[in-house]
Amino acid sequence: MLFGFEWDLTNPLNFAISILPILLVGMWVTIQATVLGFFVALVLGLVLAVLKSAQSRFVAWPAKLVTEFIRDTPLLVQLFFLYYVLPEYGIVLPAFMTGALALGIQYSAYTSEVYRAGIEAVGKDQREAARALNLSAANTFTHIVVPQAVPRIVPAMGNYLVSIMKDVPVLSVVTVLEMLNVAKIIGDRTFDYLVPLSLVGCLYLIMTLVASAGVRVLDTHLPKQGLPLK
Repeated sequence: MLFGFEWDLTNPLNFAISILPILLVGMWVTIQATVLGFFVALVLGLVLAVLKSAQSRFVAWPAKLVTEFIRDTPLLVQLFFLYYVLPEYGIVLPAFMTGALALGIQYSAYTSEVYRAGIEAVGKDQREAARALNLSAANTFTHIVVPQAVPRIVPAMGNYLVSIMKDVPVLSVVTVLEMLNVAKIIGDRTFDYLVPLSLVGCLYLIMTLVASAGVRVLDTHLPKQGLPLK
């Protein structure tokens, strides 16, 4: 028994059916960490992209240095830093929140480059037309640039969504009970790793296929000329 769930070891099929409920609990944790980490990556990546595009070098260069530092250091190092170092300075976060934040910070470096590519893909004539209409820089960015950039970056963002999902098992090193960690615990208790790990592989395959299909549908239905604004 683990966390109130019982499993049947009489045969592999019964064993798989009996451990499926607890693996689904771990799957829900995996989904939550993926969504939260991806949200952080989207928001922080946009901030970094805007800062790197600033005209002032005093703004752009520090943002570029931060992006390179995040991208060139391992996720595990960043996770350990947030989990073990920050508490020494009075910043204590739950393991789950720390893990999701680490995922978001790591992938914000990559999403910032996707944002930058999408923003630069919008023609300069669009900005010039906005200036001719006396639109402010903020309005030009939010009403002209972003609606045209978003459809261009959806496929790349979808790839990073799937990548974040597959990196969630790293959070097990800070005691987050995501799906793979739960399967490992079951294997440790029963000395049978084949069934739980095989189930985890199948569940990950289902999640990634669903996420990829959702991204393809979104990419297909978004107007390539830009998002309509009311």
